[in-house]
Amino acid sequence: MQEGVGEVRRRARDRRGRGMRGPGILPADPGTPSLRTARQKFDQLVLDVVTPLDERWQQHLGLVEYAVEDAPMLPDDWGDETVPLSSLVRGKGQDPTRLVIFRRPVEHRATNRDELEAMVHTVVVEQLAELLNLTPGQVDERYGDQD
Repeated sequence: MQEGVGEVRRRARDRRGRGMRGPGILPADPGTPSLRTARQKFDQLVLDVVTPLDERWQQHLGLVEYAVEDAPMLPDDWGDETVPLSSLVRGKGQDPTRLVIFRRPVEHRATNRDELEAMVHTVVVEQLAELLNLTPGQVDERYGDQD
């Protein structure tokens, strides 16, 4: 009888030697990814920065919509070298004021998570200060501490 015929060989790796296939961890809810994407992490960061500021200034701000977009839509004749980090459109009548943070330009300028958080905080505070006609330091006393 030949050796190996009829025997099942167990392999530790797949046949091309690249290791296990499939996810390294199983999701808590089947059908949903267990790890958040970069976009989801950035959205949560913006929410963490905006929430306390909005709660503090809500009675002065009125209705403000906060949004995150990947990048601004720039016209073809855009002549400035820099790309905006945010956009503030004041509300009129029933339309709410809209503050948009542009994810990709902000992420591009930050080298680590702390810088990213500080930059998002700075952008939001500066836009709220413009909206409230105050200085950024009046909107949030931590404004100057993050440099």
